[in-house]
Amino acid sequence: MKIGELFSVSGYGVIVTGGASGLGLGYAEALAENGAGVTLLDMDAERIAAETKRLQSQGFKVRGEAVDVRDHAAIDRAFDAAAAAHGRLDVVFANAGIDSGPGFVASWVGTERPRNPEGALERYTDERWNRVIDVNLNGIFASLRAGARLMRPQRSGRLIVTTSVAAYQCEPAIGAAYMAAKAGAAHLMRSVAQELAAYQITVNAIAPGFFITNIGGGHAKQAHVQQAMAKMIPMHRVGFPEDIKGLALFLASPASAYLTGQQIAIDGGWALGAAD
Repeated sequence: MKIGELFSVSGYGVIVTGGASGLGLGYAEALAENGAGVTLLDMDAERIAAETKRLQSQGFKVRGEAVDVRDHAAIDRAFDAAAAAHGRLDVVFANAGIDSGPGFVASWVGTERPRNPEGALERYTDERWNRVIDVNLNGIFASLRAGARLMRPQRSGRLIVTTSVAAYQCEPAIGAAYMAAKAGAAHLMRSVAQELAAYQITVNAIAPGFFITNIGGGHAKQAHVQQAMAKMIPMHRVGFPEDIKGLALFLASPASAYLTGQQIAIDGGWALGAAD
């Protein structure tokens, strides 16, 4: 197989949950730009409509639907509709996620990192905990289940989970539910990978570091936050959705055919620790 064919996703049917913005939109663009038919699923109906129209105007095969991943029956229906529309289902990005609110430390970076009472464990409500787990873990489960249901009979497919470096390192500026959900999603990915390997369905995870998205109220878009974080990251810069497209294309394509059950960090070296 020629190297160009290794990374070809032309004609693929793809679903991206949380696809209306941020990393999900980056995944969708990466696949659509390379000839795949992509369905964007997101609970933000207005954003879905706008991004679908924008991508269609560029000549890409993209459709969208407003779906809340907490509604598992709706997920199943949306997956069936996407598979019917594209004529096949080859790739699922189980990406939808929400911010978990403040952690027990009040600042991401800096020499002064005061404790934040609002993020303390004893102030964590059941409602807050359950909402994060319901979206960031249970939503991943429902998306993987829906994808497996359609892929197992055809004995092929790619399931790709968005986790986080927070799956294996503590980030005290983020609420604890986020880390619990991402770590759970990572191990769920491994379990599903083991189950589906015999069917030639690969299951892997992308673990982003500090990327500029809307999550957390868009705090990452603030210039002073980016500058401070860049000092902590060995590559001396933060990540943008454009930076994740190559990895997304690799995991979706034939190039990753013998890779499964792996969580790949993409963080500019952040998890390695500050270098200078």
